[in-house]
Amino acid sequence: MAFIIIYVTHSSEEAASKLSNQLLKEKIIACANTFPIKSAYWWQGNISQDEEWVSILKTTSSMWNIVKKRVEDLHPYEVPCVMKMEVEANSAYEEWIRTSVGC
Repeated sequence: MAFIIIYVTHSSEEAASKLSNQLLKEKIIACANTFPIKSAYWWQGNISQDEEWVSILKTTSSMWNIVKKRVEDLHPYEVPCVMKMEVEANSAYEEWIRTSVGC
């Protein structure tokens, strides 16, 4: 069984933790990893550079639309980055993800 990881950027560690913890409480993700990054991007006609935080959210493919909607509802960015990647792992880990989100 393949699963997905969802890549989300945040303005701060606090924002990343708050969102990740909410999704964990709702049992729509099994795990979240967060780490700092430096971002450079186009915004409103200018190149911006910021320090941000990334969350990598792990869940099942069937939860994609639910997680995407919740991130869009809860995220403070006007245009949040919410990217899905399909991945595979060892079977015991994939089973843990499936069990953790109640699938």
